[in-house]
Amino acid sequence: MTDSELRGLIDEHWTALEAEQSTGERRLRVADLPIVTKSGPLAVAVDHNGYRHVLVPIPVHRKVRTGMDGPVLRLRKQALEDEDTYQTYADLACLQRDLEDLFTELCADVLGAAEGLPGNPVKALYSVLDRWRALFRTEGRPLSAEQLASLFGELLVLHQFLERDSSAHRLWRGPEGYRHDFWAATTAIEVKSTTDHRSRRPRIHGLDQLEAPEGGTLCLAWFRLRRTAADGAGTGFVKSVERALRLCDDESVLLGMLAAAGYHPSDADRYRDVRFLVTEERWHQVDTDFPGLTGQALAAAGVPVSALDVEYTIDLSDAPSAPLSPGQVAQVIDAMIQESA
Repeated sequence: MTDSELRGLIDEHWTALEAEQSTGERRLRVADLPIVTKSGPLAVAVDHNGYRHVLVPIPVHRKVRTGMDGPVLRLRKQALEDEDTYQTYADLACLQRDLEDLFTELCADVLGAAEGLPGNPVKALYSVLDRWRALFRTEGRPLSAEQLASLFGELLVLHQFLERDSSAHRLWRGPEGYRHDFWAATTAIEVKSTTDHRSRRPRIHGLDQLEAPEGGTLCLAWFRLRRTAADGAGTGFVKSVERALRLCDDESVLLGMLAAAGYHPSDADRYRDVRFLVTEERWHQVDTDFPGLTGQALAAAGVPVSALDVEYTIDLSDAPSAPLSPGQVAQVIDAMIQESA
């Protein structure tokens, strides 16, 4: 449908719903739209206050973005049922009557985006909301070669999470400055990357970076990367960012995390020619025999821990246990997703 056809369709249904009599404070008058997604048709609604809504169907387990609760727009998860059906929605409502014309334009944009993304209409909703909010970010300092390699390695792991669960970006904690790059309640992953082709010696920052969550487990993922030419082998840095955004179900949240890590969409041209080839990948479980220095180990040995800003290097070539297999890595990632559900 064209934009004008979508606007006309929405207005026609809202007008018809407004002519119906309200049957209760908690009830919505709802009309399905001919925009069908994997989870069902989109719908429009009018509540007992006369406020207009657009309803985007979502699976029962899907969470809805928080932080939009008036005074103009309100977004929340809404479950509707009648004698025959039960359906959950991402419910976007306009709470200001004099802005209904603009709300119609926004909703027409949502419908058009959902038509093009029927498998994940809530992502289409978020994308439209983010465009309308027109958030602009100023450029920061360019990422250094070391920072680019480090962020690329974290994106490699993030892809594995998002391929299994489109909302698993919530487990990426590195941009927050958390001690581990990926964290669930009792399982964590620390990611290290290097472009040094001579050794397997990651740099450890702090006495707690190799400490597992209390009562849990920690894995270290290590990548050896080779910087390649713009038209060479490997994967483009910007392409890696774009893949993560494509896989996740809330681009705005992930963009905020990338910004915290030092990358903004406005910087894309700056990094367009950056490419990395993964030449080696090793995952290790960090147990008591793993090489490292931690505050817990020092305390257990009776050594007072008074040193600050400790940094040191470990040699993975001397790790006593063999690296994890791809199957074992998959089990760790699956367990973290299940643990955070």
